[in-house]
Amino acid sequence: MDNKQIARILRETAQLLEIDGAIIGRYRSYEKAAELIDSLPESIEQLVKEPEKLKELPGIGERMVEHLQEIVKTGDYSLRKKLLKKYPATILDLLQLQSLGPKKVAFLWSNFKAGTVAAVEKLAREEKLRDLAGFGEKSEQNILRAVEVFKKSSGRFLVHTAEAAALAIAAHIEKAGKAVDSVTPAGSLRRGKETVGDLDLLVTLADGFTSQKHVDALAAHILEYPGIEQKLAHGENKVSFTLENGLQVDVRLLEKENFGAALLYFTGSKEHNVTLRGRANDMGLTLNEYALATLKGERRVAGRTEEEIYAKLKLDFIPPELRENTGEIAAAEHHKLPHLLTLKDIKGDLQMHTTASDGKNSIEEMAEAARQLGHQYIAITDHSKAVTVANGLDEKRAAAHIKKIHAMNEKELGIRVLAGAEVDILKDGSLDYSDEILAQLDVVVCSVHSYMNLDRAAMTERLLAAIENPYTQIIAHPTGRLLLRRDPFDYDMEKVLEACAKHGVAMECNSYPDRLDLKDVSLRMCKERGVNVVISTDSHNTTNLSFIRYGVTMARRGWLEKKNVINTLLAEEFLAALRPKPGAVRKKHAARANR
Repeated sequence: MDNKQIARILRETAQLLEIDGAIIGRYRSYEKAAELIDSLPESIEQLVKEPEKLKELPGIGERMVEHLQEIVKTGDYSLRKKLLKKYPATILDLLQLQSLGPKKVAFLWSNFKAGTVAAVEKLAREEKLRDLAGFGEKSEQNILRAVEVFKKSSGRFLVHTAEAAALAIAAHIEKAGKAVDSVTPAGSLRRGKETVGDLDLLVTLADGFTSQKHVDALAAHILEYPGIEQKLAHGENKVSFTLENGLQVDVRLLEKENFGAALLYFTGSKEHNVTLRGRANDMGLTLNEYALATLKGERRVAGRTEEEIYAKLKLDFIPPELRENTGEIAAAEHHKLPHLLTLKDIKGDLQMHTTASDGKNSIEEMAEAARQLGHQYIAITDHSKAVTVANGLDEKRAAAHIKKIHAMNEKELGIRVLAGAEVDILKDGSLDYSDEILAQLDVVVCSVHSYMNLDRAAMTERLLAAIENPYTQIIAHPTGRLLLRRDPFDYDMEKVLEACAKHGVAMECNSYPDRLDLKDVSLRMCKERGVNVVISTDSHNTTNLSFIRYGVTMARRGWLEKKNVINTLLAEEFLAALRPKPGAVRKKHAARANR
């Protein structure tokens, strides 16, 4: 079992205990263990063999070691199974509805035996909740909105979940040895979509292993993958199955000469492929998953690589992230494709949290982990006081924290540490810190964490007020969306971006896989309107820092180039590119011209 599977079992146990009315200390121990395990680079399956080493981890006592040993040995946990005899497994779906917490879920079960999303939706539509204590008419409306989000997201998976599955399955396939030449993910994962419906993997066969006998042997090996829940299909050159989390995987076995055509076809998007096929037809050619060939006589023209197919169609190579039929084919024809940002262009990370608020690691630990990733600078941005649930810092603590961060640069850390804060944008658009505190910060990152259901006009005015504040430099996770859980809050993006361009405020592309906010369409709007972008991880532990790659992928989907992202600059140049604070004198840099 991998760490994510173990963490899921612990998390579900905690949720079921909370629904069952257990005291907070009991279920929180499972939650904390799940959070820790989810973030560990080491395999818990290996660590349970060394109980004393396992107990050195924070929050892991002797009883929790026993629980983990049971989960690894049996694939489940007896307490979870016991609770699932008392409550239906579908009751866990209710906790994904933004408007419902464990207490309300327990109430709905005890009073209505409503243990499914459909049952709760029926209660809300029949207006049976509005007169109950703790609910009301607004709660009914919020529940119905949350149900719609749940329905849209059902059957989809976050990108890091799909990526982890792809890596694990690829590692298993490669154990087949000499028969395998390469394993390549395709589909929406390769295009960098923020969520994935199913997983496509292309396996190229090594020379000498293309006979049906060899293909059948490789297919049999693939179907021995231990994470398979159900086998769906086993054809001549394809196997399909679902994993324990419900993700469907389609593996296709190919000869090398067909790889490029298959990769192009199965990467998509459908709309991109349809337009390409139309272009091929106009040129007297036909394009399918096997090759690009002539219409007359079906003489093979290309197919071994994507590059040769695009070249034969008289197009520049189009990166997978752009293949959405949103102008990329015309741009490729006229040699006007953007020079997309790459991960190596990123010089720093501008949002992360430490133990000062709700993070799991110290400033030094975050700095060292970022240095190992190749960053030249980071901004420590712990929460401001309004976010009490995240142990936000009041002004006295904030002032001391700023001094502590600045003192870090006197040590030989090998990386520059900037004093920042994630400052809450309050309901009226004002900021959660005084000007005195804001003036001491190197980087002021502002975000919304409350009153997310304001109407479009009110939310627009709120953000415009925040942007007009002369201390606001970056708007973090600008739409507040949580993928598969919460829709973005509604506001006039056009007006907000106009204000950002006017005042020199940057928009964040939040790399955290649950957010990926801004999305690709909005990032492209930023580029077209001259709004600077920063890519940050919103890390709460050292492991999260590697999520920066997802933000870069989203930026590439938004057609962003190095010049559009200001944390591709060196530290001093980056600081100069930020909106200057009142009374500050902007340093002159020729960095932009020389990039």
